Amino acid sequence: MCAKKVDAVVIGAGWAGSILAKELTEAGLSVVMLERGDERATAVEGDYPSSIDELRGAIRHRLFQNLSQSTVTIRNTLDQEALPYRRLAAFLPGEGVGGAGLHWSGVHFRVAPDDLALRTNVVARYGKGFIPEGMNLQDYGVTYEELEPFFDKAEKVFGTSGEPYTINGKVVGKGNRFAPDRSDAFPLPAMGEVYSASLFRTAAASVGYHPYALPAANASAQYTNPYGVQMGPCNFCGYCSGYDCYMYSKASPNVNILPALRQDSKFTLITKAHVLKVNLDADKKKATGVTYLDLRTKKQVELDADLVIISAFQFHNVHLMLLSGIGQPYDPKQNTGTVGRNFVYQTITTSRAWLSPKQYTNLFVGAGGAGVAIDDFNSMNFDHGPLGFVGGSPVWVNQAGVKPIAAAVGGPGGKAPTWGEGYKDAMMDTYRHSLTIDAHGSNMAYRDVYLDLDPTYTNAYGQALLRMTFNWKDNDIRMNQYVVGKIEPVIKAMGATRYSLGMLKDGEVFDTRRYQTTHLGGGAIMGSDPKTSCVNKYLQSWDVSNVFVIGASAFPQGMGYNPTGMVAALAYWAAYHIRTTYLKNPGPMVQA
Repeated sequence: MCAKKVDAVVIGAGWAGSILAKELTEAGLSVVMLERGDERATAVEGDYPSSIDELRGAIRHRLFQNLSQSTVTIRNTLDQEALPYRRLAAFLPGEGVGGAGLHWSGVHFRVAPDDLALRTNVVARYGKGFIPEGMNLQDYGVTYEELEPFFDKAEKVFGTSGEPYTINGKVVGKGNRFAPDRSDAFPLPAMGEVYSASLFRTAAASVGYHPYALPAANASAQYTNPYGVQMGPCNFCGYCSGYDCYMYSKASPNVNILPALRQDSKFTLITKAHVLKVNLDADKKKATGVTYLDLRTKKQVELDADLVIISAFQFHNVHLMLLSGIGQPYDPKQNTGTVGRNFVYQTITTSRAWLSPKQYTNLFVGAGGAGVAIDDFNSMNFDHGPLGFVGGSPVWVNQAGVKPIAAAVGGPGGKAPTWGEGYKDAMMDTYRHSLTIDAHGSNMAYRDVYLDLDPTYTNAYGQALLRMTFNWKDNDIRMNQYVVGKIEPVIKAMGATRYSLGMLKDGEVFDTRRYQTTHLGGGAIMGSDPKTSCVNKYLQSWDVSNVFVIGASAFPQGMGYNPTGMVAALAYWAAYHIRTTYLKNPGPMVQA
């Protein structure tokens, strides 16, 4: 049994929650972490060989959210009725200890500094008129220089592999020339390159681009992190995304933080605890704790706490704020309120190149975070003026390991027959002699793209589901088309025998039936103005000062990079300011 009153309650046992729990217990606080899902430990979920069961992992979604209990409803436009997302496809939220941090792939970026002040930079370079009508372009309110020590700390905890370009202003390696300066090297050298990545590196350089090794939270060598937790070297088995790494090579809260955190007597983890709401005092200016449903006994439990950390998956954070009455819900028609505002996603499309029969790509080999990328068309790294759109996209070959069922279901692609001997021959040719190239791009925020409570559908606990209103917009479609067009010269330089360019089509509608990415953001965004943001630069609620909301929900727009590195840095950043400022003088923190 946990205490009825604790210093801090942390909601969600993923990366953000685990980081906050570790930091707060180090500060001397008693911490209870509440996790809706099951207990998960790599020694169990990562047991070999059962852990690399594709049917159980990728098809039956063992580590993902149970949509029969709670889900979201989705619509494309305001005049449509939203319908429940009943089958995991477009995005895959995690459930259980580790959250999405257990089943992620391991790509571990920092952030493009220009993205943190994107509105300011776009206006300064192109003028206010360059921003399309209805686009809610917004700055984060925090700088890269402020966050850099926390990116560095997160990389050391994650055991990140990579190659730097500059350290303290000095060129030291062949890393990403567009990356911001670093205070220290990566903890581990870059991951090795499979044949497809090496081929992409050579071809991209030959046409004038600037390839670099993807930063990966997959260990390239044995490693012990600052918490004393050990990792083993990655063996490129290909079972990263959707799986618990049996090699202890992929960073996860379960491997890199929780083994140390569990040893602290001030920490308590309660699983099967679905938080129903954050409890507020009469004037709704202070949280008094939380009410959760014990899914084992089906009884509601009230837990009092001086500090509440909302650190679940992106849209769960927003949902809980709306259910709890924290902040003003966003109204797209009046353009007022903040909770649910600036919901964003990411654009991602995949192109494929086929090579000669003498060139074997062996798609079964791979690692979730390993590969080679270019940033020439990401962020503000190129001139947008003649193009007329905001945003950009890194491009990469990230061969993460294609499993048999995925290869069969995906088919051979291109103009191959759809059945019979020709289909089988083409599928084998694709599996042996092809590679894919992703354009993994930004998604801007728009006035009519948002999150709110659904007026019709409820979850298993009688609460309104979260409603998602989302569609692709012309700006992001044109950005994707432009960047994908820049892939074609690379494919030709590879000597491909044929190729297929994957891009968003004019007027394309967001389709929930196929997987795209689990990189959702916004809805509880950070900023310097309480009229347009939910939390301040320290991720403290403007409305309820003892509530901090940690996660990709803080992103004002969807960046081209994977979000986990930024989420981790923001978590350490927020925890630092809670420890050094808030705990000494509880209340609203002054924005520096």
